[in-house]
Amino acid sequence: MDRPGAVAGLRATLTGFAATRLAEAQSWCVALSGGPDSLALTAAAATTLPTTALIVDHGLQQGSESTAATARDQALDLGCVRAEVLRVQVGSTGGPEAAARSARYAALDAARGGAPVLIGHTLDDQAETVLLGLGRGSGARSIAGMRAADPPWYRPLLDVRRSITQAACAELGLVAWDDPHNSDPRFTRVRLRAEVLPLLEQVLGGGVAEALARTAAALREDNDALDHLAAVNLSPGPTGDGLDVDAIRHLPDALRRRVIRVWLLAGGASGLTDTQIRAVDALVKSWRGQGGVAVSSDVPRTRLFAERHGGRLTLRRKPV
Repeated sequence: MDRPGAVAGLRATLTGFAATRLAEAQSWCVALSGGPDSLALTAAAATTLPTTALIVDHGLQQGSESTAATARDQALDLGCVRAEVLRVQVGSTGGPEAAARSARYAALDAARGGAPVLIGHTLDDQAETVLLGLGRGSGARSIAGMRAADPPWYRPLLDVRRSITQAACAELGLVAWDDPHNSDPRFTRVRLRAEVLPLLEQVLGGGVAEALARTAAALREDNDALDHLAAVNLSPGPTGDGLDVDAIRHLPDALRRRVIRVWLLAGGASGLTDTQIRAVDALVKSWRGQGGVAVSSDVPRTRLFAERHGGRLTLRRKPV
């Protein structure tokens, strides 16, 4: 039997994904950069449900307006019912990659009109994300990778290799945009893609990207189970006076830190690191009268301080 082509394979993957993850969807959007992954996804999506292509122009490269216009034309030629270019201003918070990502997702969220958004991340992107998380050393959550379904964001290609999306574009005669940032060695992800992963594949005899993706999937399942147990142990929830230390002191370490994380997030913390959570945990397990622990706040120009007063943990905001 002939092997199905890349385009047919992507359509089958998307159809199966939609049946299990987006069964109620009547339409959807695709985040289209013009690169091969998002372009191939757009081609498959437009033949499955009414599709709106959302093209974010970050304005960071010369000719970005032309690149966005080309992607818009390609989307309409592929059968999208609508294609919209979203021009954004990229800030500087968190570095250039993080700032561009924040601006992009904010623009997509504002433009999606309540519809789910498909994103063209592939298995290769997942493997790179796991390695980045491993390098940060922030615990299991940081190497659990991206979720296939994280409403309103959906990633139907996380089990698909990048070579398949490139082949699909070739089958369709599509000329994908080659983002120069994807070959710029100043970016850590680029060096992982071009240097580290190929070396790992060579040393370990292949299959590394798939193995990293499987590891991420297994860790996400573990994380979900621990998060559920943390929510149960936090229920019925902390009072307005804080979190009862005695209620969580004897929990297993991993579970207790999950409870602390949930409590901090509920209190307005953001961007928590493993170091911060462990420092707050020390207020439970190793408290000897030490002062509070500063964590980032979801309110601009403020910081949160987790403090212990007797048998309770409390949160205090302080302007910065």
